[in-house]
Parts: sequence; structure tokens; C-alpha cells
Amino acid sequence: MKTRGNHIVCILLLFVGLTCFGCARQDNRDSASGVAETQEMSGDALDMLLSDAFFLDDDDDDDFFSDREYNDPWEPMNRVFFEFNDTLYYWVLNPLNKAYTAALPWDFRYSVGNFVNNLAAPIRLVNNLLQWKIADAGIVLSRFLINTTLGVYGFGDPAFIEFDLEPKPEDFGQTLGVWGIGEGIYLCLPVLGPLNVRDTAGFAADAFMHPMVYYVDSIWVSGEYYALSRVNLLSLNPDLYENLKKYSLDPYISMRQAYLDHRRTITNDNVLQQRSDNRL
Repeated sequence: MKTRGNHIVCILLLFVGLTCFGCARQDNRDSASGVAETQEMSGDALDMLLSDAFFLDDDDDDDFFSDREYNDPWEPMNRVFFEFNDTLYYWVLNPLNKAYTAALPWDFRYSVGNFVNNLAAPIRLVNNLLQWKIADAGIVLSRFLINTTLGVYGFGDPAFIEFDLEPKPEDFGQTLGVWGIGEGIYLCLPVLGPLNVRDTAGFAADAFMHPMVYYVDSIWVSGEYYALSRVNLLSLNPDLYENLKKYSLDPYISMRQAYLDHRRTITNDNVLQQRSDNRL
């Protein structure tokens, strides 16, 4: 049991080791769908970060979703870690990404992204079910079966191209939001990048559900798989971080705003959809 626990912890660290700056979405090309990527976060000591306002009241819907303030009481510490991540990006990730991009054509890297996305289908399936999105869960399962067979182990996406089945990305951070748990404080941690308390717990749960945890005994193989998936994702979005810095007066503020606004938007959509379904 102790070995399994250490295995999972190491995988969590490796999984986010190359995602210092939040999540990115794949570009669409030639009528193919983008690679739907789950929100990646990690962290510890959740009890210490929870506040009395961490749970939402059912009567506070409008106030919650219209609140654009950012709960960042640890901003001085977060800024230090943001600068660390910035240095890590330019010294390690950017050179690695350039070498990887030069060695492999775009079509190959896109197919690798499809494979990684298809392998993580159980995470999306479970979270759609936990949010009571039965129809979407059926689409996730159908996409997995079609892409694994007709798409040759998921390297292609015939489920979207031929059957018009769009990805239904859901993660446990979103599920917690649907269940009424607030986001908690904002954090920017070394290597892990931007996250909040809710998504920290969500990523840990999603990582525990990933098939790689159970079907690969070697931690080195797991580490290589996760590192490759992160570098591959970055290679398909090479200018994302540079553009954020280029057009920002304060990149830290812009990163915080982009991350929190995105997570609030998708959680808002899920909560409103569930409550609309419940009223029917």
C-alpha cells in the first residue's frame, strides 16, 4: 500500500512537471477536433487552505457567478513562485519544446495528442456520471470505443470527423463545483503553476482514476508517458505563454485572471445546466 501511494504521488508530480503555466487547448485543423485536455492541478494541505466561505449556499447563485474578485491572500509568495516558473519555462521548457517540434511533424504530434486524450477517457466518463450528465457520458464512452477501434488506439478521431461526436471534457474540479464546493484561495506554486484549492483536490482525484496508475508498474515508464504528453501539448500551443507576457502589463495578474475566469466559466455552465435539468 505504501508503494502504491508513493507511486501515485510521484506520478502526480511528473504529470504536472511540464505544465507550469496552466492548461492549453489544441487548435483545430482540417475539420479535426482539438484534443480535449483535462485541467491539471496538484497540491497538498487542503485543510489548511479551506475557509468558512469554501461552501456555496444555494441562494447565492447570482452573487457567486457575478463575483469577479480574486481571493489571493498569498500574492507575495505566489509572485515569487511565478518568477521561478517563468525562469523554468525559458531555460528548460521552451528549448525542449523547440527541439521536439523540430524533430516531429505537426500531424504526428497531433495524433499523439489524440492518443493521450483517448486514454484519459475514463476520467471524463466518471466525472460526467458524477455530474449526472448521462447523455454526455454515453458520448464519452462512444467516442472511446470508436476512436480505440476505427481510430487505431485513439491516434485518430473518427468519432468527431465521421460521427460528429464532440468531446465532453469534464474533470473532478468541475464536479466539485457542481456539488457546491467553492474554489478556495488562488495559488501559484513552483512547477505546478496556477490553481485553486478545489482544482487541486480535483486533479488528485483525476490522476488516481487515470489508467496509467494501474496498468503500468514502472514509475519511469509512467513518468516518460506523462512528460511526453505535456511536451506534446506545449508543442501544439507554442506561443501561448509568450503572447500572454507580450500583451500584459503584469503577466502575473493576467495569468491569474485567465485561469480563474476560465475555471469559473466552465463551472458556472455546469452548475446552471444541472439546475436547469433538475427543474425539468
